[in-house]
Amino acid sequence: MEIPAINEHRHDVTSATDWPQSRVLVLPRGTDQPQSGLWDVSRVLLLSLLIAAPFFFGAVEPWAWGALVIGAALLLLLWALGCLRTGNVRLTLSPLYIPLLGVLLLAGIQFWFGLSMDRVGTREALIKLIGYAIIFFVGQQLYLSASPRTWQHTGTAVTVYMFLMAVFAIVQFFASPGLIYGVIPAESASVFGPYVDRGNYAGLMEMLIPIVVTFACSLRWKHPAKPFLFFVVFTALVSVFLSGSRAGLISLAVEFAIIGLIILFADTEHKHVLVAGILIAALAVGFFYWLDPGDVWGRWKQMATKPELALGNRQMIAEDALRMCRDHLAHGVGLGAFEVAYTPYQSVVTDFTIDYAHNDYLQFFAEAGIWGWLLAPMAITIFFVLSFRHLRARLHEQSGWLQFGAAVGVCGLLVHSISEFNLHIPANAAWFTFLAALAILPKIRSGPLEINT
Repeated sequence: MEIPAINEHRHDVTSATDWPQSRVLVLPRGTDQPQSGLWDVSRVLLLSLLIAAPFFFGAVEPWAWGALVIGAALLLLLWALGCLRTGNVRLTLSPLYIPLLGVLLLAGIQFWFGLSMDRVGTREALIKLIGYAIIFFVGQQLYLSASPRTWQHTGTAVTVYMFLMAVFAIVQFFASPGLIYGVIPAESASVFGPYVDRGNYAGLMEMLIPIVVTFACSLRWKHPAKPFLFFVVFTALVSVFLSGSRAGLISLAVEFAIIGLIILFADTEHKHVLVAGILIAALAVGFFYWLDPGDVWGRWKQMATKPELALGNRQMIAEDALRMCRDHLAHGVGLGAFEVAYTPYQSVVTDFTIDYAHNDYLQFFAEAGIWGWLLAPMAITIFFVLSFRHLRARLHEQSGWLQFGAAVGVCGLLVHSISEFNLHIPANAAWFTFLAALAILPKIRSGPLEINT
């Protein structure tokens, strides 16, 4: 079918009730829209980057997050070469780019004009943000017109990866507690899986578990792969219980509540998943209780009986961060500068360096000033509107179920971020960015120029 020039066909479907919206623009050079093999390679490379990053301690070391950023730049190059090879450029434009670009602009201003209290830290934050922005952009473009088989392969890859990660974490927990890969000692007493902090491992799992759950929902009831998917979810839940992350448990409870409510009220064909989910959760609790050497269960009991001990120093750090917000409201202390800026405000008595606020929101507000208070609520609101509207129609397709799972995974990490710093762990931040990109993708329709809502 011949594709007319872009300025010859423009369909504006904007309305007050549809804002914010995502738009898909096709900029043609040829007469068809072929798929490029480079895009397939790019998808494989993207998933490979995301899968590999957590195994290197969450990509927190400079060489690891630097490799992640370089890999993201390579993805952008491959996507662009694929566009040149096919002669067509298909772009999705989302209102979520507004707060994203706002954060990048703020970091640039803080760095170049010396407004940061830690210029090196702000430079590092800016580089990471550019990498996340590329992953967000390329992820959307690569999955914008992905085939059903591509979505299925993505769901399969996430399932296998999550299962292997959970098995590795459980085996390491019993075989070599306190060590990473059985040989690397860590100063932290909360090592789990490849992460130094148990909360970061739980953060990764709570982003992946909803995808596998919704992947199972997308299959017919008697599909032979469904029991395996339920077993994978069971294994991942046991690993999160064993990690001892209390915030991770709360986040998972919120995620399962969202999935349950959507299945109950928006979908009538998957009620069996609710029953299966309750059984799997009960089995996971029982299996965890059987495996637990005793100290992990003590952490759960502490959360219920002595919440002040469970919170630890987090409340004091939060109060310090709020005072920092008040004193640096105009432009913040600088993105990535929390560790340096916190010292004059520190009321916690400890021999350790406090490099995170253990609350991603308060840390962002302190680092970004008044602009953080504006950009963060804007981004979250836009995300919820874009990812959960028209949900009933989306759930008729497997891609829609996986998008729903990605949205729930993002919600889980947003809850977890109230008491942790997952968004400051590059591997988890990259997964978060990728899932957000998938969750807000519009449904593609055919046509010369497409503007989808």
